[in-house]
This record gives sequence, C-alpha cells and structure tokens, in this order.
Amino acid sequence: MFEKIKLWRKKKSSSNLRERIEMIKKREIPAHVAVIMDGNGRWARKRNLPRIAGHKEGMMVVRKISRIAGELGIKTLTLYAFSTENWKRPKTEVDFLMKLPQDYLNDYLPELIEENVQVRMMGSKQNLPKHTLNALEKAIQETKNNNGLILNFALNYGSRTEIIEAVKHIIRDSRDGKIGEDGLNEEIFSQYLMSNNLPDPDLLIRTSGEIRLSNFMLWQLAYTEFWFTDVLWPDFNEQFFLDAIEEFQKRQRRFGGV
Repeated sequence: MFEKIKLWRKKKSSSNLRERIEMIKKREIPAHVAVIMDGNGRWARKRNLPRIAGHKEGMMVVRKISRIAGELGIKTLTLYAFSTENWKRPKTEVDFLMKLPQDYLNDYLPELIEENVQVRMMGSKQNLPKHTLNALEKAIQETKNNNGLILNFALNYGSRTEIIEAVKHIIRDSRDGKIGEDGLNEEIFSQYLMSNNLPDPDLLIRTSGEIRLSNFMLWQLAYTEFWFTDVLWPDFNEQFFLDAIEEFQKRQRRFGGV
C-alpha cells in the first residue's frame, strides 16, 4: 500500500514539474545561467559525514540541473566547479574534487552526447591533474559538434586572474600593433576573457545562503540578475531551479536605462 502511495506521489510530482516547465517556457528564458554551487561541506557536516560526501552528492545535482536547463531551452549553463582559491583546501579534499569531473563525465558522457549537450571548460589548465584534463578534453572533443545546451565548467577559475591575463594580452597586442588605444572598448576587452565566445550571464544563482561573488565572472556579471537561496547545493533540485527562473522572469532589466 505504502509503495503505491509513494509511486502516486512521484508521478504527481513529475506531472506538476512538467506543467510548470511548460508554463515557464511561454515566458522569457535566460540565455545564460551561471551557478555558484555552494554548501557541499555544510551539507555533509550536518549529517556527520566527511566533506567529500557532500561533493559527491553535489555531483548528482549537476546532472539534474543540466537536464532541466536543456529542457527549458537555456543556451548556456556555467557551473563554478573549482576556484583558484580552492587549492588552499586540504589535499585530500582537493584530490577528491579533481576526481569528480572524471567520475561525472565517465558516467554521463553518453547521456550528454545523446541529449545534444556541448561540454566546455573555462579556467586555467595549469596545475590540473592529467586525469582531470584527459576527462575534460575527451568530453569537449566528443561533444564539440553538439548544438544544444552548452555545459560550461568553470574549473581552476578566478576572475581577477582572468582580467589580469586579459590586460597582459592586450598590452602584448598593443606592442605588436594589433590594437591601438582608440580601438579598445568593452566589446573588444570581452574578447580577451575566457568567456569570449559566450554571452554574459543573464542570471546568477548562488546556493547555501552566502551573498557574495567569490571572484566569479566579475566583468561578465555587470548587468546580471542575482538570485540567492539558503538551500545547500546537494539539496538543490529542479523545483528550486524553476523558482530562480520564475523570479528572473519577474524582473525588469533596464541596463541603466529607464
């Protein structure tokens, strides 16, 4: 009897989710959604589990959110997976985090290919373990011709470093006569960033109750809509993601105008 009730509730929940998705799709959908996935460690601590258990659980959420983002017609989903500051964490935790892309892509690459997802990476390859790079490069290569959702992992990424490297590149190009002072504007500067082939995010989501950017896409988020939630990333699900999209759809984006 209880199994039948559980099955009925699951079907009802799935039906409600489908109806909600269809309603949302009738309104403006953000083209690019960026997510700061925060709270894995606190999720684990609340359950007296090691921090790596929270990271493992968080990996499962990546699959759920990328699938619903594709269903909604979102063009790009950028996930802040590992920052340049995260190297300060204990070695055992860093080693586990470096293994997660390999585990995720090994498990779900066939599904990503089937769902027409294109995998990309934004960040420095320097210091990344070979097994992490190999998994990412394989996924990027095997999905490069897909034209559905762009699943963009910000890995070993820091926005201040990104901006400094862009400035250095501009200085070199200026010395070589490739660009002049009058030729530099916001559009040109953006082309020197790691996100040069992507539009700026329309919506930023951060979980776990923290209200800061943590060195994430500082230039690109100038006119992005922010949505913060107390929900820890491992507890984040499709319904919360839809909450964020619905809130975005209520906002009036004037980009400095009236």
